[in-house]
Amino acid sequence: MSTRRSDRSRFARRAPLVAASVAALALGAGAVAAPAQAAPGGTPGRADTVRVATYNLSLNRSFEGQLVADLSTGANAQAKTVAEIIQRANPDIVLLNEFDYVEGGVAVDLFRDNYLEVSQGGADPVEYPYAFVAPSNTGVPSGFDLNNDGVIGGGDDAFGFGFFPGQYGMAVLSKHPIDEGAVRTFQHFLWKDMPGALLPDDPSTEAPADWYSPEELDVFRLSSKSHWDVPVMIGGRTVHVLVSHPTPPTFDGAEDRNGTRNHDEIRFWADYVRPGAASSYISDDAGATGGLKPGSSFVILGDENADPVDGDSTDDAIQQLLEHPRITDPLPTSEGAVEASALQGGANLTHVGDPAYDTADFNDNPAPGNLRADYVLPSKDLRVADAGVFWPVSSDPLSALTGTFPFPSSDHRLVWVDLHLRG
Repeated sequence: MSTRRSDRSRFARRAPLVAASVAALALGAGAVAAPAQAAPGGTPGRADTVRVATYNLSLNRSFEGQLVADLSTGANAQAKTVAEIIQRANPDIVLLNEFDYVEGGVAVDLFRDNYLEVSQGGADPVEYPYAFVAPSNTGVPSGFDLNNDGVIGGGDDAFGFGFFPGQYGMAVLSKHPIDEGAVRTFQHFLWKDMPGALLPDDPSTEAPADWYSPEELDVFRLSSKSHWDVPVMIGGRTVHVLVSHPTPPTFDGAEDRNGTRNHDEIRFWADYVRPGAASSYISDDAGATGGLKPGSSFVILGDENADPVDGDSTDDAIQQLLEHPRITDPLPTSEGAVEASALQGGANLTHVGDPAYDTADFNDNPAPGNLRADYVLPSKDLRVADAGVFWPVSSDPLSALTGTFPFPSSDHRLVWVDLHLRG
C-alpha cells in the first residue's frame, strides 16, 4: 500500500491509503520536494541531480504494536536520532530496512509526522509526501519445521525470520511520484521456481538439495522479507527503485540454508534487470511474468547482508550485482569507517577489503567485524555525481548520531548516491 499527502504542507492530512490484501499488489503515488543538502563528505544536490539512499535504521521492535507506540509521541530517542541522520543526508528517495510493517501505513505516517517533519538536533525537517509499504514474509508462519529442530513454530519456522508478521519490514519514502499502476511486489515468489536455485543440502543424507522437503518447497518463498519494484517518476523520467533485504548468511549450520538463500535473493535482481530468457521465469504477486523492460532505468537499494570479500556470504553473492554488465558500483566511502576499523581491531584486522567501504559496524570479537552490507547500485545509464556513507569520524560532532555500541541509532550507516538524470 502507499500513502501520499493531499498537498505539500507539513500539516496536511494524508490522502486515504490504497488498501491491498497480503496476496495482492499495493500501489503508490508520489511528490516533488526541495533540493538535497550535502551529507558529510558529499556535495550539495543540484537541480538535475537526485539523491538516492538506503538505510537499515533498526526501527524493528520486539512486539507487535510496539513501533506504533514508540512513534506516536515524537519522544523516542532512537527514532529522533535516525530521523536526524535522514534529515542531514536529505535523500530524495530512501529505502528504510528493518522498519516493522504495520497495516494501513500507520507506522510510516507516524515516523514522517512526528520525526522527519520535525527538526531533530537543529537539522532541517524533511518531507516525504509519498511512501510505499507492503507486507513482509518475516514472522509469517509456514506451518513447517524449516530449521529441522523437531518443533514447528517460532521465528526460524516463519517464511522469513521474525516473531510476528511484518517484523524487520521495509518502507520506501519519496519526494517524487510513484507510478501507482506499475508497482510490482514479489513476496510470494517460490524459491524452487528460480532455475538453478541454490537449494540447501542436508549433509547427513546422500540426496542432493534435500534440506527442505518437497512439501516445504511447494510453499517456501524466496524473499525473506520481499522484493519490490517501485517506479518513481522524476520529471519526465521513470526510475525503477528495486528494493529488498536478503537474509543474513548466518544463524544456520553446515547446510548453509541462509547463505544460499542470501545468494539467490541477491541473484533475483541480477536476473530481473536482464531482458529475455534470464528473467522470464519471474512472476509477481499479481501474476505478471518477466523482468524489467529493456532500456529501463533503475537503482537497486538494500541491506544485502553480503560483503564482496569478507564475512560469511557465499563467495559470489554480491558480485552478481557488482560485476553485472548493466550496473554501476559507485563505491561510496567514509572516513569514519576507516577510523572505526582501526580503533576496534578484532576481526577487522583479518579483513581483506578496504574498510573505507564498510557500511555496518558489527561485532569485532570474534566475528564478523565491520562489513560492506548496504548498497545503492544504479543502472549504467544513470551518471553518478557523488556517493558517500554517513559515518562521521569521532572528532565530528555528528558522530554522536552513529556512536559506538550500544548504538544510539543503528549498527548500519545510511548510504547515499547522487545521480544525474539529464544528459
